[in-house]
Amino acid sequence: MWNGDYKFLLTNLIAKDFKIRYRNMSLGVFWSLLNPLVMMAVLTLVFTKFLPSPAPDFPLFVLIGIVTFNFFTMGWSMGTTSVTDNAGLIKRVPVPREIIPFATVISVFINVLFQIALLIVFTFIFGKSVNAHWMWIPILWAFLIAFVCGLAFLFSGLNVQIRDTRYVVESANTVLFWLVPIVYPLTLIPDRYRDIYLTNPVAAVIVASRSILIDGVGPSFSLLARLSIVSLATLGLGLVVFRAVKPRFYNYL
Repeated sequence: MWNGDYKFLLTNLIAKDFKIRYRNMSLGVFWSLLNPLVMMAVLTLVFTKFLPSPAPDFPLFVLIGIVTFNFFTMGWSMGTTSVTDNAGLIKRVPVPREIIPFATVISVFINVLFQIALLIVFTFIFGKSVNAHWMWIPILWAFLIAFVCGLAFLFSGLNVQIRDTRYVVESANTVLFWLVPIVYPLTLIPDRYRDIYLTNPVAAVIVASRSILIDGVGPSFSLLARLSIVSLATLGLGLVVFRAVKPRFYNYL
């Protein structure tokens, strides 16, 4: 377990990332809200006027996908470079190296909380009400955070030795935008591929969140089971790889 000093360091790392993100920005956290709003507006225009989507309540539908995907991409990308970005700290302070990517992912999540608040506001604007299934949302996000932490551990360790890793992650995120249901409903995926498709935790969280917020229906047991297994397995794999390569960090930082 991390002692009080490490918890203090974790808190300060999270605060530092948050402050750096909005340093010298006159609008501050407003930029965190502007990105999903602009994306929602553009995608709504394209997929309701030029390429009509079968999804109802499309602005809310697409905003759920954008907010979830934003956390995934920012957490994975920034988590991948977290160790190299904090090389000075790692060389000077004898702390658990795992604290670095973990703090980065949590900092990203805190930033995305503003977008989640925006999403809740839009949920009410579109006439949806709170229902008992909302209790699943924190659980869905807990598994998503575990999944992204696993990717951050795995790829940050690799990025120390192979600096091209960050560019692989950036390219993968561009492709994954179209491989998760941000602008299209799950119904467009053939039935025989849906179980495989929902093995992706990002897709699973988006689909389950839409079911809860738009339809008032809770996630299925099979979806939750796959989400938990893949997320925790990724977290475990990431930790194993990170701990295997971290003794060699000094040789590359």
